[in-house]
Amino acid sequence: MVMFNQTISRINGVGLGLKRELIPQIQAVFGDNSIANLNFVEIAPENWIDIGGKAAKQLDWFAERYPIACHGLCLSLGGLAPLDINFLHQVKQFLQQYNIPLYTEHLSYSTDGYKGQQGYLYDLLPIPFTEEAVHYVAKRIRQTQDILGQRIAIENASFYVQAPISSMDELSFLNAVLTEADCLLHLDINNIYVNSVNFGFDAHEFLRGIPGERIVYAHMAGHYQQAPDLLIDTHGADVIDPVWALLEEAYQLFGAFPTCLERDNNIPLLPLLMREVNKIADYQRHVK
Repeated sequence: MVMFNQTISRINGVGLGLKRELIPQIQAVFGDNSIANLNFVEIAPENWIDIGGKAAKQLDWFAERYPIACHGLCLSLGGLAPLDINFLHQVKQFLQQYNIPLYTEHLSYSTDGYKGQQGYLYDLLPIPFTEEAVHYVAKRIRQTQDILGQRIAIENASFYVQAPISSMDELSFLNAVLTEADCLLHLDINNIYVNSVNFGFDAHEFLRGIPGERIVYAHMAGHYQQAPDLLIDTHGADVIDPVWALLEEAYQLFGAFPTCLERDNNIPLLPLLMREVNKIADYQRHVK
């Protein structure tokens, strides 16, 4: 696999999560006006590190033409087991190889740490909102940044059960971690809305408490309404109007930061996805 040294590494505008079924569709219309608003792609490094064959050639193709952002799945910043140092060194090499400027992870945990071992739970679970957890997670973020040699961004996660030992609200916890770790923010607009419904707070008030200077880029996605007071963050549906309203306010508050459309389930054909990509681009162009 070749080492890239292109000058297109910085992400701007609107991105799209790069799912395998979208790859040939994007390649087929590359350079066409129908995807003119597609400015970057997002990948999970776990799905691409040390990959070979056809998939490696596809990633090479994208790295030559689009800036790439890496959004991780398994680092488990809030987990009990030690950070996977070997994995982080793989990530560092991968970022350098493809000239990828951003590595982000969820403010959550996905391992159980049983007897010091790393057992994966295949879900993103909420960290208790306590001062002890702030110090613990911030230390692990700083360790990650030291190994990678760059700041990372953490994403505000969706969750469905709050730990009974929590002593602060989600926004206070998020801001405390950002400050102590001195890291960046990967802002998920849909997660704010999902949590606001599930836990009964004002999503717009939450947004106004975000430190805008730390935002590197954002996610937009759809969700599933299981009950009037229970939303599930599926990334499997179109973005709904209240989430679009939050994005519009975020741009008015903080400027038109890069924004990526997530679609992980029930993925439609590219022309339908581009409708939402184009809508994000329209919101960005109309920021005062």
